[in-house]
Amino acid sequence: MSTYGLLMSAPVVAMMSIAAVVDWRERRIPNWVSFSLILSGIAQSFTAHAMASPAASLLGMLAGVGLGLTLYAIGAVGGGDLKMLAGVGAWFGPQAALALFCVEAMVGAAMVLAYAASTGKIRPLFRNSAMIAVNLVHVNDVGLDHVKATGQSVNTIGRRLPYAVPVLIAMLILLAFSWTPGK
Repeated sequence: MSTYGLLMSAPVVAMMSIAAVVDWRERRIPNWVSFSLILSGIAQSFTAHAMASPAASLLGMLAGVGLGLTLYAIGAVGGGDLKMLAGVGAWFGPQAALALFCVEAMVGAAMVLAYAASTGKIRPLFRNSAMIAVNLVHVNDVGLDHVKATGQSVNTIGRRLPYAVPVLIAMLILLAFSWTPGK
């Protein structure tokens, strides 16, 4: 990505940095950050050197919501995380939202594995993850509420992952490797 492209990304990087710091400390993302991301993402799409066109911005916002909706439904992420992902999608468009979601999943998994390894909880993490996966496979039989309850009852690491942190890291990785959002 060009220097100009990186400069155009500065506002979203700044807002995501604020979200990551607050999420790390409080395990929540304030609405003002999430809605600022969404509104500024849509607004920047109308500028001459936008990161995404207005249509791509709206589709990116919807893609961000859609990608995070399953995680939200099972209680893996909160509403602020969902709105934040929608805001990043509004900035970069739907393809970039998907790429970001995939890279973020790998970064988040690495963070959870590192934490579990450092606290000696690798074995329970894998056991509990397998239990949740089996419940997800059989969600039609057991119901979504059961899957959500199982996920909460087998919480291995004790605290939720601050979702904004791996999203910020993923965004920086993608920007560093000349990620060019689509228009």
